[in-house]
Amino acid sequence: MTTSEVLAGVPLRTELPPSLAQTQVSGLDYDSHRIEPGYLFFAFPGSRVDGREFANQAMAKGAIAVITEMPARAGFSSPWIAVEHGRHALALASKNFYGKLDEKIPLVGITGTNGKTTTSYLVDSILRAAGRTTMLAGTIEYHLGSKILPAPNTTPESLDLHRMFAELDQLGGSAPKAATMEVSSHALALGRVYGLHFHTAVFTNLTQDHLDFHKTMEDYFAAKRLLFTGSGGPPPRFSAINRDDEWGRRLAGLRTASEVLTYGLGGDAMVRARHIRTGLNGLRFDVTFEKVRFEIDSPLIGKVNVYNILAACCVGMTFQIAPETIMSGIRACKGVPGRFERVDEGQPFAVVVDYSHTEDALQNAISVARGLNAKRVITLFGCGGDRDRAKRPLMGQAAGELSDLVILTSDNPRSEEPLQIMNDALVGLRRTNARTIIEPDRATAIRKAIEEAHAGDIVILAGKGHETYQIFRDRTIHFDDREVAREALRGFGFGQNGAAR
Repeated sequence: MTTSEVLAGVPLRTELPPSLAQTQVSGLDYDSHRIEPGYLFFAFPGSRVDGREFANQAMAKGAIAVITEMPARAGFSSPWIAVEHGRHALALASKNFYGKLDEKIPLVGITGTNGKTTTSYLVDSILRAAGRTTMLAGTIEYHLGSKILPAPNTTPESLDLHRMFAELDQLGGSAPKAATMEVSSHALALGRVYGLHFHTAVFTNLTQDHLDFHKTMEDYFAAKRLLFTGSGGPPPRFSAINRDDEWGRRLAGLRTASEVLTYGLGGDAMVRARHIRTGLNGLRFDVTFEKVRFEIDSPLIGKVNVYNILAACCVGMTFQIAPETIMSGIRACKGVPGRFERVDEGQPFAVVVDYSHTEDALQNAISVARGLNAKRVITLFGCGGDRDRAKRPLMGQAAGELSDLVILTSDNPRSEEPLQIMNDALVGLRRTNARTIIEPDRATAIRKAIEEAHAGDIVILAGKGHETYQIFRDRTIHFDDREVAREALRGFGFGQNGAAR
């Protein structure tokens, strides 16, 4: 493929020289370490690193040219292709280079503040139950068929997405394919999914988060809305939108080319849940849509997962998958790492690890525990550093209002002082009457939470979920709430020896 073919449809600021336009391209990359002879190197402006710093390194490794929206630095004499938007250029070039597979493989994009990960696992399970070879990209990890890859970003860069589509296209022989991805607001705002053709877009909900990046809720919503109105590509063929969410109702009212399915518990939703029964063993409820009714039997816990399951059912319907197969796919999804995940060593109280790191997610997790008839709810939580400070007191207030005991600790402090972060959350906690323990060392805090628990209680370890690390200003350490909780339980005499403390 020539340079001009790779850049077809990319808005250029200057015309390509004829010799460069006809040069054969062997690959693309935005990381100079991965450049090989015949590659095009895409250089991005960044908050910490300027991609132009690596231009000479890329050219020395055999790059054809540098492509960027920024001007060349003084003294740089190699080919420099100026484009209107660097990440949009990478997205369109990647799409061209890999044969526009997003127009061949149906894509499901899931956006919202909470529920994206669980919904993506449920959708992937339904698609696999329907006989498709699948790809899954999200917060926890990426799946390509049976292969599991680490997830550096919730939504990969556009080039990495198209590479994954190409690999998916080669898997499973003639079996139909499908790709499901969490689409973060950052990915939408930065153009990582620019130009993609989505089969179905899902909106879960919108609550305060990421205002360090988006500044206002309207800006945050505007980024999410791009998935439904089309960002460099057409609107999705179908949209599945949570009708019970106020932002979802706004979204459902937009006029786009999508065929819209709304879901929820209210009577104005098109796909609804009825006769909900929930317990520690899972969920059962009826799904109704027009004249269709079928029963869900899921091992997932809590009312919040009713919404996630309804969203996944809507996706199954947009693929015209039979209710029996949707039911099978839902039943086969046993759980999602770090999402109300139980740590069980035979203790007479429940310990769960949950990724809730917003006010709404924390409220949902505690409400699930309350719905399971817990004698007391003990909530341990912290707030992330270098992130939206405004949500910290809101999280503190939510934990205090709904819990019997709150243990305030550290999450990923990053470059901030842990005690300062905790002080921000304490402002909200002090608006409540909850008994509070303050312990900045997370491992010690987890042990205290478990030590406080008695028979019939539920301990929620909130914030980090599936994460296996803790990030400090000067280091990143291995840290897994599940491992620490299990070790604490065994230290108190549960588990292997079967004894109670």
